[in-house]
Amino acid sequence: MPKWPDDDVILFDGICIFCSRWVRFVAKRDEARRFRFTPIQSDYGARLARTFGIDPDDPDTNAVIHGGEVFMKSDAALTVLSQLPGWGWVRGLFAVPKPLRDLVYSLVAHNRYRIFGKYDACFVPDADLRARVIE
Repeated sequence: MPKWPDDDVILFDGICIFCSRWVRFVAKRDEARRFRFTPIQSDYGARLARTFGIDPDDPDTNAVIHGGEVFMKSDAALTVLSQLPGWGWVRGLFAVPKPLRDLVYSLVAHNRYRIFGKYDACFVPDADLRARVIE
């Protein structure tokens, strides 16, 4: 898998309401402000997605670059959560077989627009969060 020069970057679907709430959830709990965010609809996000084999026009996963590696699907979610204060316990979920974790992840990802809805355009973060968005 190719490397990416930036670290602790979360790639997300900026028109997905569930995904945008995920970003707000992480940003609120990320006291160290280590994570930055990029919507897949941005130039930077689309380049990042293509580098890791994600179709920017039909994303089926979020991704995170952490420790110089890319993580996708359930690995991405668990990696991010495990870095947040008070959420280290989720590391134990890595013991669940990856195919099972990714099956659950994919079911939610595939149905996210139908269940949670989507924005007409990328969500606009508040000023504090905007400082952590890479476009």
